[in-house]
Amino acid sequence: MSRLLPHAALLAILIGCALCQYEDYDSYYGPSHMLGPSGPNCAPECDCPVNFPSAMYCDGRRLKSIPSIPPGIKYLYLQNNQIHEIKAGAFVNATDLRWLILDHNRIATSAVEEGAFEKLVSLEKLFFSYNDLTEPVSPLAKTLNELKMIGNKLSKLPLGSLSGLANLTSVHLQENELTSEGISGAFKGLSSLVYLDVSQNRLGLLPAGVPSSVEMLYADHNDISSVPKDYLQQLPSLQYLRISHNKLADSGVPEGVFNVSSLIELDLSFNNLQTIPEVHENLENLYLQVNQISKFDIGSFCKVIGPVNYSKLRHLRLDGNNLTRSSVPLEAANCLRQATELTVGATD
Repeated sequence: MSRLLPHAALLAILIGCALCQYEDYDSYYGPSHMLGPSGPNCAPECDCPVNFPSAMYCDGRRLKSIPSIPPGIKYLYLQNNQIHEIKAGAFVNATDLRWLILDHNRIATSAVEEGAFEKLVSLEKLFFSYNDLTEPVSPLAKTLNELKMIGNKLSKLPLGSLSGLANLTSVHLQENELTSEGISGAFKGLSSLVYLDVSQNRLGLLPAGVPSSVEMLYADHNDISSVPKDYLQQLPSLQYLRISHNKLADSGVPEGVFNVSSLIELDLSFNNLQTIPEVHENLENLYLQVNQISKFDIGSFCKVIGPVNYSKLRHLRLDGNNLTRSSVPLEAANCLRQATELTVGATD
């Protein structure tokens, strides 16, 4: 019987997964031949180890269509094939399916027949990265808790395409062609959403309508030039915010917009900022490397310095700006007394 992970453990796992573009499945489960001989009811193109009878391994078999799926399969691995279509009856026997891995195939949205996913009423994880999707497949099971559609051709998420997914905690949409208009309101109603990654798209603004439950929001490598004044006030649970490699300038950063007590990590590196934005004393990691900052303003970190008034910053990167060690005032040592890394000067 599976056990629910404590909230802190779930958060740690999501942060760790954020470092990866996609799962290395074999590192978790090992090659299928190591799990024993295949069972008698398995599709001939695949392996269903008798020691793991609820899994069917069909990865890397040069398949062009979904093989026949016997009843009782909960974990289906179809990554690294040449699958180009999904017929309406492809999953008719897969009502118990929990995980469906379709990464690295050739599936376009138009090649997914209507109703193909209707029988997947127990699906928890759908990994559909590195295909040719232009829109999400739907409808999706209300049990879904993780959705990955990295490296497709998504330009929009139509309103309602994610509706009803109240259990969805993690959405990965990196490396697509999404615009701010194309995802406006798409995440409304996702009351359990914790992790949202829209990096490497074509966003001009941070996504609108993000649920207040979100704790990690990643929007690196876009065209974002401003942050609405009250944007973070609408996300009281937000702890990790990354907006590196964008077009942020001082004119697009309202005073105090990042001064919120919930933030633990803020990444604004590789932008066009000329001053250090004001942050809350609770912030622990601040990345500002490769901007155009020319002044180290201690007031950005500490309004008051005293025995109990100081910044909790541990890592502060300012390299690649117009600063040197002499730019750091002496009182910074008192304000930033918990810092273990403070980097100024040139960067490679």
